[in-house]
Amino acid sequence: MPDQKIIDVLLVEDDPGDVLMTREAFEHNKLRNRLAVVSDGVSALEFLRKQGEHAEAPTPDLILLDLNLPRMDGREVLQALKSDDELRKIPVVVLTTSEAEEDVVRSYSLHANAYVTKPVDFDRFIDVVRQIDEFFVEIVRLPAH
Repeated sequence: MPDQKIIDVLLVEDDPGDVLMTREAFEHNKLRNRLAVVSDGVSALEFLRKQGEHAEAPTPDLILLDLNLPRMDGREVLQALKSDDELRKIPVVVLTTSEAEEDVVRSYSLHANAYVTKPVDFDRFIDVVRQIDEFFVEIVRLPAH
């Protein structure tokens, strides 16, 4: 699709296998979106606030956030960014292995825009990433930066 919007996506994920699967899902689905990756919660906030090595980082249009992260977990990241006037408008999809009801409830209480449990099957994972992309690129209107 030549007129497809291209968005910046920030993946906050510490598992190299899940990072690789997400990259492969983007490639497999021929998603033209730009994917940046950080591996812990502290780095996520530095990226979003353009601090340190992330001073030139683009403001993401969408964040894919794992909950179980080192240094600062995804719940804390979600709370920090939804408490920040500049960052709260960025949609956040919690993309995690946790199926715990308390994680679902807490994520939505912290204003996550969606909660998706990562499929373990690669083909299903590719399909889920494609559906997230279709929803946030083709259906939803995202706020301008």
